[in-house]
Amino acid sequence: MNRKLSSITRITAFIGSCAMFLVLYLPIWRIELSAPQYPEGLVLKIYAYAIGGDVDIVNGLNHYIGMHTLHTRDFVEFIVLPYIIGGFAVIGLLVTLLNRKGLFYAWVALFLLIAFTSMIDFYRWEYNYGHNLDPAAPIQVPGMAYQPPLLGYRQLLNFGAYSVPDSGGWVFIGVGVLLAAEAFYELRRRSAAPVSTLILLPLAASMGFTGCQNGPQPIRYGQDNCAFCKMAFTDKRFGAEVCTRKGKLYKYDDFHCLLAALQADDPAQKDIAGIYFVDFTGGPWIAAEKGFLIRSDVFRTPMNGNIAAFPNEQSRTQCLQDCKGQALTWKDLYK
Repeated sequence: MNRKLSSITRITAFIGSCAMFLVLYLPIWRIELSAPQYPEGLVLKIYAYAIGGDVDIVNGLNHYIGMHTLHTRDFVEFIVLPYIIGGFAVIGLLVTLLNRKGLFYAWVALFLLIAFTSMIDFYRWEYNYGHNLDPAAPIQVPGMAYQPPLLGYRQLLNFGAYSVPDSGGWVFIGVGVLLAAEAFYELRRRSAAPVSTLILLPLAASMGFTGCQNGPQPIRYGQDNCAFCKMAFTDKRFGAEVCTRKGKLYKYDDFHCLLAALQADDPAQKDIAGIYFVDFTGGPWIAAEKGFLIRSDVFRTPMNGNIAAFPNEQSRTQCLQDCKGQALTWKDLYK
């Protein structure tokens, strides 16, 4: 029985070990905050050894809602994490040198353990800071929590919070994909050719990126505000959302606001992953390219765009029988 690793696996293990040393210095995660009063946005960068970015500004804002201030010295993770990552990289070099499958499998299992434990700890940290609020805070909203998303986008009062891996995090994920692919190859080595690794890598990467994308989210009437006019959502028959490639959501209470925002290139056209309309008949979200639209003064929409969306030709035709209006498509409105 062959207990040694293939050449390609040894090379992958060596590259992965060296790449992990970069994670010690690069930002692993980032949380971006956007609000009307901060058009350029605020950023928190999480390194293996510290919190960076606009920490002082965020701490000042957190005071008003009762969140604890963020200080590197308050987190034991920033003491032990550099040793964990550095130790993992050193073990990888030893695995490459000793060239034993058993050690390689144990090393991959250790990576999975580190990744899983880190995400749980990060979620626990976000939960504690978002829920354990000062009862004497100047601004108090009953039942409101300020926990940032673990991954993706979430609206927190007038701030949009976007959480995603930073450069060090993508290196970490890339190493994980490489190791998983090579572990799979070693397990199937007798029947699988090395080219299977090259097939698995882009497949795993594409699955990872696809899993990070978000679709439209329910509108919280009475809580959410239009991204353009800043008015609160009140009419459940009208509205639209724009989803960016990074998973950020822009909500609009009227076609008028949606079109005005797109004409201003905010969000930028190149960043848009999808546009969705509220179904006038109460059904699920309608993708823009599949929507059937009517413009009619009968609708009296929040910002006088007076356009409603329907899921199919039949429902639009039925509505046109009851009101005088103009049948439209999304291409008619946004050329």
